Amino acid sequence: MKPDEMDPNDAVAGDVPPDDDAPNGPVETVASAAQDAVATAAQDIGAFIRSQRVAAEVSLRQLAERAGVSNPYLSQIERGLRKPSAEVLAQIAKGLRLSAEVLYVRAGILEERPASPVRDALLADGSISERQKQMLLEIYESFRKENADVKE
Repeated sequence: MKPDEMDPNDAVAGDVPPDDDAPNGPVETVASAAQDAVATAAQDIGAFIRSQRVAAEVSLRQLAERAGVSNPYLSQIERGLRKPSAEVLAQIAKGLRLSAEVLYVRAGILEERPASPVRDALLADGSISERQKQMLLEIYESFRKENADVKE
């Protein structure tokens, strides 16, 4: 049989027929899963920010002004269309008088730590700044670690 007489349905070694309905392998599957995770995280953090804003009885415009971001950008964050950076989350947290750590955990930037009444009390205290809270938490955690090392 001559090469030009070959049946086009005969498979040649190394040829894989394209399947328009199948994904392009594991790379596309992983990329798709990552995109889905980012979209879900953006929607989750946006919904959380909106619920906190409504509970605090703060308008979208007021929070945007407090956080130093544009009104449309904040609206896109709340609707899950944009994923805010850690810096923007910190500004929003400040505008809502929340701990930035709470928003970081909700956004998937930080891992949630085990509950601690001392940590919760520090984070809830509105009379100290975010920086002071972080410094106190670092000192507290260093003492806990030091005491755990002594017990071993």
